[in-house]
Amino acid sequence: TVGPVEAGAYRYTFSVDGVAAIDPRNPATSESNNNAWSLAYVGGSDLWDTRDVPHGAVAEITYHSTALGRFRRMHVYTPPGYEKGTASYPVFYLLHGAGDSDDAWTTVGRAGFIFDNLIAGKKARPMIVVMPAGHTSRGATSATGRNATEEFVNDFVKDVMPCVEKHYRILTGAQNTAIAGLSMGGNHALQVAIPRLERFGYIGVYSSGLLGGFPELTPARRGAAPAPPAAPAATAAAPATRPAGPATAAEWEKLNAATLDDPALKKGVRLLWFATGKEDFLLTTTQATVELFKKHGFSPVHHETEGGHTWVNWRRYLADFAPQLFTERTKG
Repeated sequence: TVGPVEAGAYRYTFSVDGVAAIDPRNPATSESNNNAWSLAYVGGSDLWDTRDVPHGAVAEITYHSTALGRFRRMHVYTPPGYEKGTASYPVFYLLHGAGDSDDAWTTVGRAGFIFDNLIAGKKARPMIVVMPAGHTSRGATSATGRNATEEFVNDFVKDVMPCVEKHYRILTGAQNTAIAGLSMGGNHALQVAIPRLERFGYIGVYSSGLLGGFPELTPARRGAAPAPPAAPAATAAAPATRPAGPATAAEWEKLNAATLDDPALKKGVRLLWFATGKEDFLLTTTQATVELFKKHGFSPVHHETEGGHTWVNWRRYLADFAPQLFTERTKG
């Protein structure tokens, strides 16, 4: 017997002769970066329950990535009334973590229902939410080091954003553009936005910071063996060929000095928001990243919450972050 479980979506599989299998009687599934899970939902939340309110739509979009030379997929949420209207909307790019795929935010993350409920309650502006694929490898496994991050950034800037701008009615400019992500996606959000602050006015980082081989910012998991894929251990064997991009936080700061130290660009950042659980193995990474931005004159907001590196927290972070978007007055 399972005791009381917090409201939310939960992934599960059956072990059949040592092989993970989804539930054949449950049509609800959620993908990870290398397999599929069955999905169970426990009701009881005003934020992510399915409620009797106007609902938006989630579309699965296939696009051709010129940066990667192949077709890729993303999910796009449009707010209630978008299909029959003519209005343009601000755009929020929402990125997943290392263990997930581009469907994670709409399945286990309940993002579509969170936005439906926030918009219906007039707690958030109607917006278009774009959830692209964060992994760039073809196989079942995927790297999260500097080469993979650079590939993702190239695909995002050269293909994802132009595709969205071409096919959706979006408002442009930093004041109408937000980006956020969890774990690996939080690092991706920073790597996309910081060199392009003229394009992003709102930046959110959930359970993360600067990752990808910065030993001074990325500690190993506390009390455990190697760090998970989203946080490569600093003691990992060096590759034969050095990955692209900076190897240390100091190099990253130098590479991005033009934006990190530009007063006008920093003024355009309406919100730089971090949230991490007190039991999250990346808490110290988040703290170090927040201090790095403070050193450069930013005013980051950092919430330390209960809990760890889990969807229980990430759904809450999204529900807290989204109402602060696309308004000159942010709550932090």
